[in-house]
Amino acid sequence: MSQAPTVTCPTCGAPVEWGPQSPSRPFCSERCKLIDLGAWAAEEHAIPGDPLEDDIFSGDLPPRQH
Repeated sequence: MSQAPTVTCPTCGAPVEWGPQSPSRPFCSERCKLIDLGAWAAEEHAIPGDPLEDDIFSGDLPPRQH
């Protein structure tokens, strides 16, 4: 039987075995998972987009209610 591959936790860098014994994979723990989620919520992480396409399609959106 082959051993499960090991990945690095994106938050703390700890090794994580990729398998059912690591339910928070690719994170080493629920804590690291929540730290990453908080970074996305605080807009510290972002997926790059095309500013031209964003401007074109933003006119199709209804005005935001604040």
